[in-house]
Amino acid sequence: MLILLDIDGVMVSAASWKRPEFLNDGFPAFALKSIEALQKIISQTNASILLTTSHKFKYDLPQWRQIFKLRGIDIDKIDRLPDNHLNLNRKEEISNWCEANYNLNESYVIIDDDKSLNALPDEIKENLVLTSPLVGLNDELADQAISILKQEIFAYA
Repeated sequence: MLILLDIDGVMVSAASWKRPEFLNDGFPAFALKSIEALQKIISQTNASILLTTSHKFKYDLPQWRQIFKLRGIDIDKIDRLPDNHLNLNRKEEISNWCEANYNLNESYVIIDDDKSLNALPDEIKENLVLTSPLVGLNDELADQAISILKQEIFAYA
């Protein structure tokens, strides 16, 4: 099981009127409710994280593990989308990843606040949990994500 995870607007609320709190590693603190919600998803599904955030290449994978650990999320299985050399938008990045991994036979959920993802093809969009950028990931959305991840995977021949 795999969580395609954005950070801004999901783990860090995007309240433009206030500066986010930064931790010692120089990265913004995650909202407590978002930490609890992500922990709930991981503990109930044992899902890995695939970073989709625009920050994904600002840090290497061991640094990302440390960023999550410092915020109370201990995750070993973390990866990221390929580098975006073509400057694709998030919808295109995720669509390309899904096309390249269509036979993954692994359930996945996309957790993001980018409204352009509403235009994803239906077979991908059914795996989308769209957050409000001002609220981020919460318990109700975590339940949606868990439900998506626990759906049966059917391999078509």
